[in-house]
Amino acid sequence: MFDIGFFELALIALLALIVLGPERLPRAARTAGLWLGRIKRSVSGIQQEISAQLEAEELRQTLSEQKKQLDETLAHARNEARDVESSITQPTSPADPVPSVAKAPSLDKASAVDKAPTVDDTSTVLPTPESSRPAGAGKPDGEPDAASITSESREPRS
Repeated sequence: MFDIGFFELALIALLALIVLGPERLPRAARTAGLWLGRIKRSVSGIQQEISAQLEAEELRQTLSEQKKQLDETLAHARNEARDVESSITQPTSPADPVPSVAKAPSLDKASAVDKAPTVDDTSTVLPTPESSRPAGAGKPDGEPDAASITSESREPRS
């Protein structure tokens, strides 16, 4: 910081000894040391605060750049979605050899819950061998099933 060598420090100490005297010199040196320590701590605190502010500013810049990039990407995606939607909903002319893609019906939660299964919905389900047998007929290996056991346990035995 200051370009002070050993000779300059020795000259300052000799002048302080002559001016202050041997009685007040230790107390003055202690006070000067305390003041220098306070100044160093203050400068260090200010440096830390400045570096924290610079780091916060860098983070703000990075955040704003990423937000800007995200907004651009979002705008691009919305434009693409709008283009796809308009191409789907556009009526095609009869001369077009390629048929247009029909818009799929949207299913919301209320319509999915309220919709009852129709004959067409269940026609693909094949009955299992157990469900095709009448109740109480037992399993294929000759063991009675749970329904026949409970009905037999209710009847009195003779």
